[in-house]
Amino acid sequence: MKPIFFRFYFLIAFASLGSCTSLLHKTGLLWERSYSDIESNVIIVDKFVWHYSETGNQGEVILAIHGFGGDRDHWTRFARHFGPGFKVVAPDLPGFGQNLKIPGESYTIAEQVKRLHEFVQAIDLKQFHIVGNSMGGHIAGVYAATYPNEVKSLILIDNAGVKSPNPSKMQTMMQNGEPNPLLVTNVEDFDRLMAFSFVRPPYIPGFMKSHFANRAIENRSWNESIFQQLRAEGYLLESKLSSIKTKTFVIWGDSDRVIDVSVTDVLKQKMKPSPKVEIMYQVGHAPMIEAPEDTANLVINWIQSLKQK
Repeated sequence: MKPIFFRFYFLIAFASLGSCTSLLHKTGLLWERSYSDIESNVIIVDKFVWHYSETGNQGEVILAIHGFGGDRDHWTRFARHFGPGFKVVAPDLPGFGQNLKIPGESYTIAEQVKRLHEFVQAIDLKQFHIVGNSMGGHIAGVYAATYPNEVKSLILIDNAGVKSPNPSKMQTMMQNGEPNPLLVTNVEDFDRLMAFSFVRPPYIPGFMKSHFANRAIENRSWNESIFQQLRAEGYLLESKLSSIKTKTFVIWGDSDRVIDVSVTDVLKQKMKPSPKVEIMYQVGHAPMIEAPEDTANLVINWIQSLKQK
């Protein structure tokens, strides 16, 4: 038996000694992170407690920013495909994951960009590539516009922050008064969210799925409050596209129902230099989760191409 599988079965056996689903969930995440050679770290910056994942490799640093309702583990399977010469750093943003949820604070894109910059300074990152998915792409793009001297390249994956010429399925649903598919009220909603977000939902063991569903249900009101802040803020990234001079790579799932792929047309029109765009066939809103190896290889090839120029 290969060591990695021995380690997995050992962890599951250890967790099963207790009857707590939470313990099983934590053990599952521990295995996922271990398999990706990820180290978990914590740092306090101002009011917030930043839990972040970090691969041990040295070289090109990739700062990975998760989307709405997500956390740093959205990048865990993606990160395992980067070998020597790359280092992936993925934090839980304030208000999400294991970071603090402080009532009364603003969680707009503008505020999160400022906080992310404080985090970057606190862990002493100097030059890095920044990648973001969905809300995280919105943050990454505004970060690149605000702190251009820190960003070696910008990688946008199905990013928010730009109005799509063609409405997405989610936009149409909400315009028709249907519930926001990103907000989960019960287990059935969670199943619908998975089907809505992915063409081929990633495999999640039952005990972990139950934990994720329960967490989404518990956080529903909190997430809705942040979603309303983001809607009120509007398309901040679109207003800054012309000021982004960083070399940019755009990755998009052609079957994204959350944010329509037609956003890529706006990015090509308004960004100078024009970004490189890659459309992934039969992939939904979060390619780094649904097709982690393919997405990682696209990013690796992009970064290597920059070094050759």
